[in-house]
Amino acid sequence: MALHIPQIIGHRGCAGYAPENTLEGIHTAADMGIEWVEFDVKLTKDQVPVLFHDETLERTTNSSGNVKDLTLAEIKELDAGSWFAEGFFGVTVPTLEEALEVLLERNLGLNLEIKPCPGREKETAEVALDILSSIWDDHNRVLISSFQHVSLETSMDMASDWSRGLLLPAEWPENWKELAEYLQVSTININGNEVTQEQVEEALELEKPILAYTINDSSRARYLQSWGVDGFFSDTPDELQDGLFSVH
Repeated sequence: MALHIPQIIGHRGCAGYAPENTLEGIHTAADMGIEWVEFDVKLTKDQVPVLFHDETLERTTNSSGNVKDLTLAEIKELDAGSWFAEGFFGVTVPTLEEALEVLLERNLGLNLEIKPCPGREKETAEVALDILSSIWDDHNRVLISSFQHVSLETSMDMASDWSRGLLLPAEWPENWKELAEYLQVSTININGNEVTQEQVEEALELEKPILAYTINDSSRARYLQSWGVDGFFSDTPDELQDGLFSVH
């Protein structure tokens, strides 16, 4: 299976220019000519996958409490835009289904990060993949990633033919290579602001694409590129567009 991952992927849509994990962010990335976006998915109380990063609501909405304690109807009442800028007042938290429809409309690829609330690692992956597989059929332009090994394992069991990416935190677990092999991942996704050249060289031994998050500085991107990193998640993808070495 040939994954067509571009050099630059919009992070949480296009989080430097529009509220993260919103349809507006996806449109902003598309308008910039970005080919892929990344966003996070977790479940509402009534088991609907929505685009959201944090466990709690405070940072990116006008409410507080846990995402998992609200139904979709309750989450849809929240304002998920004005925290970012007044012009985004009234922007709502999208469902995964709504986001996928925009991706198809705008012809974008996707890195779907499964971001489960604690204890919901398996069901979040199951519900998200059910919806993804009913809407999306382009295997070359989707990557399922997670920090949660159970979520990736569920993805492997349910949809082994979808590509998976192992997300590594700043401190890599000792058994990361075994995990990458067991989960049959297609990419290694690393913290590009913390990683060392030695770690990148170690990852290169697996002969898989290395994707770095979250890189908003073109000089850092060039450094990482010179070490062998293939692609970058960025809040400000336009900042990287002119600065990277082109790879043919």
